[in-house]
Amino acid sequence: MLASAGPARVAAQEVFARGQTVAPVFEGWQPSTDGSFDLVFGFFNRNCEEALHIPIGPDNNIEPGGPDRGQPTRFFPRRGKFVLRIRVPKDFGTQELVWTLTSRGKTEKAFASLKPEYILDKRITMMNEGGFGQRAGEGDSLPPTLTVDGDAQRTVKVGEPLRLTASASDDGLPKRREKEDAAKAGLMVGWLVYRGDDTHVTFDPPQFNPDLRGSSPTSTFCKNLQTVPEWAKAPLPPDGRVSVTATFSQPGSYMLRAMAHDGGLKTTREISVLVRP
Repeated sequence: MLASAGPARVAAQEVFARGQTVAPVFEGWQPSTDGSFDLVFGFFNRNCEEALHIPIGPDNNIEPGGPDRGQPTRFFPRRGKFVLRIRVPKDFGTQELVWTLTSRGKTEKAFASLKPEYILDKRITMMNEGGFGQRAGEGDSLPPTLTVDGDAQRTVKVGEPLRLTASASDDGLPKRREKEDAAKAGLMVGWLVYRGDDTHVTFDPPQFNPDLRGSSPTSTFCKNLQTVPEWAKAPLPPDGRVSVTATFSQPGSYMLRAMAHDGGLKTTREISVLVRP
């Protein structure tokens, strides 16, 4: 309840910036060409500024078949859409997958099934990702292509830079719209921490998470959402190759995700990194 306009707004913003929980989200399902299905998940971090790290285990599990079904352990602020795909067999039928997250003592669940009303297609995905898909030609857009050089599993020492090179291309759809933010469409590539504590990982040059390109910095409740920096809007090199280094300040197991995002559809690749003392 708001007792008075001024102080209440400040207090609500301070609470909402940090200290809140994260909830799993079932986005829907898509059929595959071989008859199997992809169950698609995302999440909602209720914080405007704070990222949460929830390791795989009792507080972050997907069942049956888990607790580890490839889900993230790092949850960036606000809405992460279409973050995780889990392939289930053609005879999955009326079964469910349940993603359970517990943060700050509160447990929330997302129930995934093949109910007809949850089916996804490219247009639905594009509308949710960036408001695209309804204008002429946008429905023909294909996901970007993305490859990462080297092995999917790496080992480095604390403080030792790890070089990462990704190559991406796109079909040019959706096209940038006049009088709209140029960051909303066009191929963007970035690296992010998918698993592990991101405070222990430094990228050089700094990276921008393409999943945040559609976030609104004018939100009533989130005045401090990260906007797309000018350097992240720059076109990729002609060969589509982008190299960065990642340096880790603490030992442990991490997973880094490369993402190519055209504003409506995205493609991801992951590498696991074991960091030794």
